[in-house]
Amino acid sequence: MQPGPHAELLAEGIGLDGEAFRAMFDGRSDEAAGRLREAAERYRSSWEAAPPRSYGRLVAFLKSAVLAGDAEPAAAWVRAELDGACDSPTSCYALAVAALVEGDDPAAAEAAAAMDEGGEAFARAAEALAALAAGDAPRYREAVAAIVADFEGRDAHLTGVPIADTALLMEALAERRGMAARIESPLLPAAV
Repeated sequence: MQPGPHAELLAEGIGLDGEAFRAMFDGRSDEAAGRLREAAERYRSSWEAAPPRSYGRLVAFLKSAVLAGDAEPAAAWVRAELDGACDSPTSCYALAVAALVEGDDPAAAEAAAAMDEGGEAFARAAEALAALAAGDAPRYREAVAAIVADFEGRDAHLTGVPIADTALLMEALAERRGMAARIESPLLPAAV
C-alpha cells in the first residue's frame, strides 16, 4: 500500500524543518523563519489530509509556527481543531503549547499533566510546560536542561540535523514570559 499525500506532506515538513535548523546554525535567521513557515504549512496540510487523531502533526505545526514567530494564529487554529480534546499524550501536548501561547495557564497546566503516560520524552516536555504555566523559572530551567541532555544523548535526529528542537520550542515559549533559560549546547543555535 502506497503512503497517502499526508505522509508526503509530513516528510516535506520534516525536510523543511531540517533546512531551517541548518540556517539557524549558520546565522541565517530570515531564511530559517521562511523555511519554518513553509514547514508549518506542510504540517497543517498533512493534518488536514491525515487519518483522524494524527496529533503529532499539530505539535510539529505549532513548533514550526512558534519558532517562525507566528505563534498566536497557529495556537488559535490548533485549539479550534482540537475543540478542547486532550485524550492522548500527543493531543494534550498540542493543547498545552497552544494554551500557553494564548496565556491560558490553567488549561496549559491541565493538558501538561495529562502528557506523562506518553513516555519519558513526553514527561520531560510536560514538566517544562507545567513550569512555564506556573511561572516557576527554576523548575523550568531544570526541565529544559533535562530536555537538552536527552537530545545530546541521541545518535539520530528526526530532521537529520543534530538539534534539540523541543528545547527550542520551550525556549521560544519561555522567552515570551521572560523565563528563557539560555542553556548552552552544541545542539542549540547561538542565538537561543
